Amino acid sequence: MGEHRIQLDTPLPLPCGATLPNRLGKSAMTEGCADHLGRATADHERLYRLWGRGGTGLLITGNIQVDRRSLERPGNVRIEGPQDAEQMRRLSAMAEAGQENGAHVWAQIGHAGRQAPAGACPEPVAPSSVPLKMLRWQQQAPRALREDEIENIIWRFGNAARVAKEAGFRGVQVHGAHGYLISEFLSPRVNQRTDKWGGDLKARARFLLEVIRTIRAAVGPDYPVGLKLNSADFQKGGFSHEDSMQVVEWLNHEGLDLLELTGGTYEHLSLLGVKVDNQFEREPPRASTAAREAYFAVYAAEARGIAKMPVMSTGGFRRRESMIGALNDGTCDLVGLARPLCVDPDISAKLIRGDVDETSVYEHTTALSEAEKQNLLPDEIQTATVLGQQAFFFMTLYDMAEGRLPHVNRTLPGAQAELVAREDLITRNLI
Repeated sequence: MGEHRIQLDTPLPLPCGATLPNRLGKSAMTEGCADHLGRATADHERLYRLWGRGGTGLLITGNIQVDRRSLERPGNVRIEGPQDAEQMRRLSAMAEAGQENGAHVWAQIGHAGRQAPAGACPEPVAPSSVPLKMLRWQQQAPRALREDEIENIIWRFGNAARVAKEAGFRGVQVHGAHGYLISEFLSPRVNQRTDKWGGDLKARARFLLEVIRTIRAAVGPDYPVGLKLNSADFQKGGFSHEDSMQVVEWLNHEGLDLLELTGGTYEHLSLLGVKVDNQFEREPPRASTAAREAYFAVYAAEARGIAKMPVMSTGGFRRRESMIGALNDGTCDLVGLARPLCVDPDISAKLIRGDVDETSVYEHTTALSEAEKQNLLPDEIQTATVLGQQAFFFMTLYDMAEGRLPHVNRTLPGAQAELVAREDLITRNLI
């Protein structure tokens, strides 16, 4: 026998009967490349063709929104109601570009809820009228959804999944994490409803479960349906780790094919890799090489002990040894990559072949200089660094989408300025 039973190129069978070609997946990263009508573009084709050639077995798209009134950011693709011929052609071209070399492209479908930026959403909605302050955007205070609107959004998720299947995507992933609408329903901090959609955890999970059931009914039993779920919100009074594990148990009966574990919201830096404050959340008592490197791995391992579907762990994986270890020590069934694919679209093939021992995300260029830190308080330095890094990787995605090599020598303030200018222009062109 070899050192490990499961290797990076080992196929992964899913409960619905589909099989992923290997154990590396691209976690969803918002692209911001749609046109002003919310349609996929040639930029999406170039980007997914690059990743499809690069050896990653599963490519999960960035946020495809089910409602133009609640975008996650300017430049989201959206699927609403029946699609005309041109919309379908563009969606199909995006899917086909990524799948030309055997990868599976799944459409991530979601609703931004109260995290929709003010420039793209003048009237955000949420389970309850609980405002927030995000790190990246300015938001309007949300309006509480009426029950008929909740039912309509559930229908929209099912419709978007049906359209994605017709367009040729090989699966869908529901975005139920990171403080967007489904995550908001799960959180007692945000969901303060007293009707059947709020209250105890079972009631708060009703919206998620109805979305999953509606999607499964729309796409049939043999089409992959995944979910991205927070292991915890890492906020006092929010969706806890214990809540998450109970939801995983309920999901065992809903026909899911892949569960991706993540954590945090845009009100908390844990989402972007900053260590969580254990005043609010305990860390499950598990230790492994992967857990020390990948910041949500301990939570994925605990979920995998409960889940009857395969589990994907994303966030912080950098070394090949840790990835293979995680696949063999009970941590996860699929390793998710994100930022490494922003600077090297071929990194998965290199990892699978053993050409490299670890990924590079250019940490030496994604830090503030001493001059840039001057006149900033410690908390301001952390926030400026995190947001600058986020902008840096957004801009490398734009580079690749527009046919350029990723420009990895940007400063963080420079990347932030580029991104703000670009998104201001996109926002002005929104209908």
